Amino acid sequence: MSLTPVTIVHISDLHFGGYADLAQIEALDRFLPTLGAGATVVSGDLSQRARHGEFQAAHAFLQRLRGHMPVLVIPGNHDIEWWKSPFGAFGAAVKYAKYARYFGDLTPVLEVPGAIIAGALSSYGVAFGSLTWNLRDVAVKGHLPASETTRVGKVFAHAPPDAVRILAVHHNVLRGALSHRQGLADWRSVWRRLRATGADVVLCGHDHHEGAGQIEGTLAVSTSGTHSFRTRGGRPSVFNLVTIDERAVRIQHFRWESAGRRFLQSDATAFARPPGPRVTVSVAGGEGEP
Repeated sequence: MSLTPVTIVHISDLHFGGYADLAQIEALDRFLPTLGAGATVVSGDLSQRARHGEFQAAHAFLQRLRGHMPVLVIPGNHDIEWWKSPFGAFGAAVKYAKYARYFGDLTPVLEVPGAIIAGALSSYGVAFGSLTWNLRDVAVKGHLPASETTRVGKVFAHAPPDAVRILAVHHNVLRGALSHRQGLADWRSVWRRLRATGADVVLCGHDHHEGAGQIEGTLAVSTSGTHSFRTRGGRPSVFNLVTIDERAVRIQHFRWESAGRRFLQSDATAFARPPGPRVTVSVAGGEGEP
């Protein structure tokens, strides 16, 4: 097990466009490079309406950040033009073409000293796998196919045994504290398959409310907030700093103070990592309704 802690900045739901809080973006520009992190993960929803101007603003922000550290970014439900291919009627590529033009791979993998970070695709828009009985979920809810968790499991299986394994997905995998909503359809199956990937921590967003928790008391989950004006309950925005060492996953919240136009250290949570040698587990699983 690595003795050197791995530290990751985790931000999400920037929503460049009409709802973005530019004061926060400017503060992130200044503050994130000072944290000494090995990488930044942006867990989706860079845009509000998947428009060129929104993606261009997000791309410029990420390029500035890449001047200081590696960045991994994945698409959120706001970043795909699902209306161009509902239920995959015209193929998948058309939905993601604009996002891919600016940010490339939909499921990137980033290796940094001491860690491997794998992005998983949960944003499909109006798709059969994301459907539930709740009309509010249409084009909002995501799903995580077994093919995605299997792929991520293979990425982690080929990583060095002492590497920290970090999985990034857009939709919240734990129920929101205020929304009381799961981000993913068939979440029970997802929980089982996420645990089987061998991940040490899952990074997600979507709910616009920060969180630090575990899946069934084992797999740590960092949920980052939003840097737009659309926070849950009008609460301040929050991003997370995630540190993983041989003993624990530590999730430190940084809360936005609008009066001072700065982020301040806030609540922190630590979860013990399971002891013993890493083993590779293969679990099959299909998709079904929760």
